Amino acid sequence: MVRTVAILGSTGSIGTSTLDVIDRMAGRFEVTALAAGSNVSLLARQIKKYKPGVVSVRKKSDAEALRPLARRLGFRLVFGPEGADEVAGEGKADTVVSAITGIDGFRPTLAAVRAGKRVALANKESIVVGGALLRKEARRSGARIIPVDSEHSGVFQCLSGVRKSQVRRVILTASGGPFFRTPLRDLKTRSLEEALRHPTWKMGRKVTVDSATLMNKGLELIEARWLFGLEPARLDVLIHPQCAVHALVEMEDGSVLAQMSAADMRIPIQYALTFPDRRDSGLPRLDLAAFGRLEFHEVDGRRYPLFLLARRALEEGGSYPVALNAANEAAVAAFLARRIAFPDIPGVVQAVMEAHRAAPADSLEGIFEIDREARAAAGRLLKQR
Repeated sequence: MVRTVAILGSTGSIGTSTLDVIDRMAGRFEVTALAAGSNVSLLARQIKKYKPGVVSVRKKSDAEALRPLARRLGFRLVFGPEGADEVAGEGKADTVVSAITGIDGFRPTLAAVRAGKRVALANKESIVVGGALLRKEARRSGARIIPVDSEHSGVFQCLSGVRKSQVRRVILTASGGPFFRTPLRDLKTRSLEEALRHPTWKMGRKVTVDSATLMNKGLELIEARWLFGLEPARLDVLIHPQCAVHALVEMEDGSVLAQMSAADMRIPIQYALTFPDRRDSGLPRLDLAAFGRLEFHEVDGRRYPLFLLARRALEEGGSYPVALNAANEAAVAAFLARRIAFPDIPGVVQAVMEAHRAAPADSLEGIFEIDREARAAAGRLLKQR
């Protein structure tokens, strides 16, 4: 059977890796729709190669640049948030890969869930800000959400055939980022270039900074709460610099199940696309002997204060994860623009969280209103800095 695929964020790291997986499994997949941001030149090459029926870009001006190609190849060209929604709900696609970075990916992910698609979820922010809503809509539509993050894919695989009542604890692993071994006194002088120099994974700029602050793992804890229906007390994180073990599941009898693979995002992407099947596509194999040893460390809150804030948002629930994500996105964007220093990121997020007052986060409109308020608060703080 040929599986039909729509990709949200086709020109980003996960999107291009998804297309590489599809290329390696010739004849198994058909790309029916693509949504991208502003990388029009790469998108044009993807269109010519995969010939999707629907294409979306963020801006109208970029859509106009693609208009001649659309006339020549005969695909429907759309733009803006509504365009991404159209790609997510594209009628021919049975699988939607959600890989748009940040809260921008929430609305089209919700559209895919409402359309009853199989959703290969790489956009962690969607389920962080709207986990309850996505779960409710998935129950209504019959949509299946399969995680693409390597850690959640690992948990998903370990929990296969396991009764939730038998699980004592789920542990996500974190590389520790580029500053895991940096003396604490030197963190304040770390540059943007150093923060973007991840020791293991090749990722987008925003998620690479989140790895340096460990906010990515805090967001992933919140994501795991909704993906697997586990209360915060049963969710934990360990630093594992070798990135060979992606997830651990501790059982009530003391057994610990581990999912391991090479540090290559194409492996969990492929599993999300082919589930429940497993196929050989020539992806890297794990060579345990090459590691020599595997290390695990507790998270140091002095080094990673954002992780503690994310843990608090997980425990508070409601609108707190929305405010956390919005403040972090604003602060990281300012750091990437060289407007603030690396140690300023947690200060901005903490101030927004301390000022936040709980509000209902059970609708698309309500979630985006909380997001706007938190971003505005972060914006005011950033101006002061």
